Amino acid sequence: MLETPLHDWHVAHKAKMAPFAGWDMPIQYEDGILAEHAHTRNSASVFDICHMAQFIVKGDNAAELLKKAVSHNLDTLAVGKCRYGFLLTEEGTVIDDLIVYHLAENHYFLVVNAGCADKDFETLTKRLGKENIENISPKSGKIDLQGPKSLEVLEDLTKQNFHDLKYFSFTHVEYKDHKILVSRTGYTGELGYELYCPREAVLTLWEDLLAHELVKPAGLGARDTLRLECGLALYGHELNEEHTVAESNLAGMLTSEADYVGKAGAKEVKHDLLVPLKLEGRRTVRNGDLVIKEAGSDEVIGKVASGSFAPSLGYAIAFAFVKKEFADKESFVLKAGRNELTAQKTTAPFFTNGTARIKLS
Repeated sequence: MLETPLHDWHVAHKAKMAPFAGWDMPIQYEDGILAEHAHTRNSASVFDICHMAQFIVKGDNAAELLKKAVSHNLDTLAVGKCRYGFLLTEEGTVIDDLIVYHLAENHYFLVVNAGCADKDFETLTKRLGKENIENISPKSGKIDLQGPKSLEVLEDLTKQNFHDLKYFSFTHVEYKDHKILVSRTGYTGELGYELYCPREAVLTLWEDLLAHELVKPAGLGARDTLRLECGLALYGHELNEEHTVAESNLAGMLTSEADYVGKAGAKEVKHDLLVPLKLEGRRTVRNGDLVIKEAGSDEVIGKVASGSFAPSLGYAIAFAFVKKEFADKESFVLKAGRNELTAQKTTAPFFTNGTARIKLS
């Protein structure tokens, strides 16, 4: 398995390690997932996200090529801004979800999922030309600082003011002789910043952040419960090559007028629809568990994409892909092993009190 620059730190601090997308990653630390989740919601946590891949796209015609390669609306993406979107198949299903940063004219920075990195790079190279794209992952790192106290931490650390940095905007700062890209984005629903730095600077930045009294480390376990509560998709679960963007209930993200690959199909609900569900009590379901037509039935009408106990809410939640003809039902039966659990259709995000979009200035 691959290891991030912080691997030895995690092991030394007794993190529970497990494989994720080909990487040996920290799932939780000694305090446990529930404590890490609560600390992120109330203070500030740091996450090792160095496994995610990073590409640079640039060239005389980079903007025109990229707007046809991905679903992002680049015509309205100003320099200093970033945007979420998709890399699609010809049929409009999802190869990956990614964020595009507009660094300068015809100069972009792409952040993609670790498990999709090789396929993404191959696909984008074909669409853009190998002279226009570079995989900078081996020399880059990424730390996520998330939580309502993250601004205080960041300003204390850098001695700079970030109150004017708006949601889905970014800037560059110098820190201990290293250039760091600071992006007001994240995957928890809370105010937060994603910090991109040279690989050799990762450990120093990580330890400096943790030296702050408000900060604790959090693993991928808490990252998953945090993102699910806020209705954020995880590739391989709510997004995949079997479902279109519309089937994943994200067609509202498709605002580009460019003729990008997969555009027509992406807006179609062909077979299934992703449905947010609230379960009765703390008992959870997992990816792959079945949705059946009614209690005791053998007729399968869907599958669970993600499920978890929601610590901020006190009950279990899930997303499930359901055959479109059943998607309007208000009540569903989920099969977890031999157990049948009742779930009610609800709305996402499940947790709505996050601070991600809070105005700071």
